[in-house]
Amino acid sequence: MDKNKSIDGLKPRQSQKKSTPKKTTSPKKVASNKKSVKKSAAINKTTQKTVKKTKDNISLTTTQLNNLDDSLTNNTPQTTNPVEDFLNPVQTFDFDEVSGNLKATAPTNQTKVKKHQPKVKKPMSKKRKIILIIILVILLLLLAAGVGFILWGNDIIAKITGGQGNVFDLVFQNDVYKPLKTDSNGRTNILAFGTSGYNMDGEEGNGVHDGAQLTDSIMVISLDQETGDIAMLSLPRDLKASPTCTATGKINEVYWCNNMDGDNESAGANALMEEVNRILGIDFQYYAHLNWGSLIQIVDALGGITVTLDEDISDYYYTGAVFEAGKEYTINGDQALGLARARHGTESGDFSRGASQQKILVGIKDKVIEKGLSITDIINLASALGDNLRTNFSIDEIKTLAHLSSELDFNSIRQVSLIEPEILMTTGTINGISYVLPVGGAGYYTRIQDYVAKMFSSDPRNYEDYTIIVLNASETPGIAASEKTSLEEDGYSNIETGDTTMEDTSEEYILYSLTDTAPGVKKLLEEKYNTTSKTAEELPQTIPHEYDFIIIINNTPETN
Repeated sequence: MDKNKSIDGLKPRQSQKKSTPKKTTSPKKVASNKKSVKKSAAINKTTQKTVKKTKDNISLTTTQLNNLDDSLTNNTPQTTNPVEDFLNPVQTFDFDEVSGNLKATAPTNQTKVKKHQPKVKKPMSKKRKIILIIILVILLLLLAAGVGFILWGNDIIAKITGGQGNVFDLVFQNDVYKPLKTDSNGRTNILAFGTSGYNMDGEEGNGVHDGAQLTDSIMVISLDQETGDIAMLSLPRDLKASPTCTATGKINEVYWCNNMDGDNESAGANALMEEVNRILGIDFQYYAHLNWGSLIQIVDALGGITVTLDEDISDYYYTGAVFEAGKEYTINGDQALGLARARHGTESGDFSRGASQQKILVGIKDKVIEKGLSITDIINLASALGDNLRTNFSIDEIKTLAHLSSELDFNSIRQVSLIEPEILMTTGTINGISYVLPVGGAGYYTRIQDYVAKMFSSDPRNYEDYTIIVLNASETPGIAASEKTSLEEDGYSNIETGDTTMEDTSEEYILYSLTDTAPGVKKLLEEKYNTTSKTAEELPQTIPHEYDFIIIINNTPETN
């Protein structure tokens, strides 16, 4: 046999072993080996064809391969060790269609591994990196603070939300925010009320003072999540209410009468929401009970807040609050608390105090946005609020409220008053007790409810104060009157009409805005007439300037 002849497409390699005689095993095994070699030679040609057709893998043990190689090279019988043959890994060959040769592959009983091909890692996305960083920070905080941190956080959140969430709900949030509940007009109404003392038990100094659980501040916050409109209104503590648990029957007793022992927060809050609903005609979705004594901690944690009041306050003897109207003040926690309580030395008593409390809340909001809170600030604020704030917001709704606070324009908060520009409340005496009463008398709230419905509307045409005059500059009579009717049908009010002359212009409608106090109406008028309003400086002197908005119609035949 030719040693260099190819068997099944595989060129046999030359044996490098010494040609020393090898030991043989029994004659039976030698004979068996010879038969095996002859059989291999006999089927050589047949195998070449079969391999190409079937492309089957041929598996030989290492020992068998050596025996076959030596047998073909030396044409001498070889011996095998059955135990060694059994233990050796199986070597697998695949048929290469290009070269026509057999090529070795990984052993069949092992997982295939591609050598010299390092695995390329998929780049981590930016979002996953951020999530990983957040998780690492949280883990570091947990490692640093231990279980105490979790218990502390859960305790604060449980107090604030009434058990509606935990620290993990707050930390592991997603980008989907649960919409706040709304009334039939699409607005979210929150009743915010405050009690006295330095904690929820009303402790001050060496003990609990009388009247600590009376709600001496009651505020309504109404917001529209879609338009971003926010309105705030305060109710005086001496407002005559439905009969309470005392002979006095003032609105500041309602919460305490339903939560005397301090162990039923929701009962007291719900009773107060029902009473305010009866007076103002507003359906409430949420409440927030704040202990005003916590103002000291909150304001000081922020490093002070800035306020500018609309009236002079000279409460020298009771709270020490002394401020000038229109002047900007930076105040600390003690000063903020004094201002929140001041009703003496003011123009309108409890109404002035309510307006001051609204200014304080806006000041806190402004400072939070300006400051950019550090972890220390957040912990200090959380501690103060955890001991001094109770709400019926769930943890998801608190996250939504926090998200909205970054989206809404708090500079446009409308502070609604019940004594100006309309006087809807007055003071009076019943059975020797001084009260705040509706101008129509005790229990007559219709005018108040109508006014509040208008002011808490999401449509600026209802709550902004403005006047409009429509002037006809065309040769067609009746144009101004028709336009007035159209505006009234759209919800505008306080409209007058007249005639004027204009220089030649191609504009059919010309709009002038002479006020900064009705931005919502200005925007709606610009959209209606598809134009940008002109300023007072651009208005001809021949046209009256005493209106907020002037609409000139130049609907001449030449311009149609």
